[in-house]
Amino acid sequence: MANNNKHNHFPWSHVIGFAFSILLTLLAVWVALETDLSRNTIFWIIGGLAMVQAAIQLIMFMHLREGEGTTQVVNMLFSFFIAAVIVAGSVWVMMSTMQDMDMDNMEMDNMNEEQGHNMDDSHEGHDMEDEGHDSH
Repeated sequence: MANNNKHNHFPWSHVIGFAFSILLTLLAVWVALETDLSRNTIFWIIGGLAMVQAAIQLIMFMHLREGEGTTQVVNMLFSFFIAAVIVAGSVWVMMSTMQDMDMDNMEMDNMNEEQGHNMDDSHEGHDMEDEGHDSH
């Protein structure tokens, strides 16, 4: 009966965890949109808030404290490793894509500048031809 009583109470830990998750999300949005911090500082703050939120969710929602011992620790370490690989890989792909886009933009700017110079040269030649044409 003690076990049955455990499942009949209101899940306060879930409500508290949810409230903390919402609060941390709003804090991250505020830091990103309303502060004058550098972009690098904002990224570090949001990353720290994300780790705190992940810990809260593991404790409050996934019942990390109610573990089965060594098996759960190994599973959690493997999960952290997979998450770190996914995040690091995503950041790497995004950064390399941004660098490629910057390089493409620089190449386009250089091509536009070269075409602009060529067009200026070609207009000068046409102006001279037009002047010669009027005198005939």
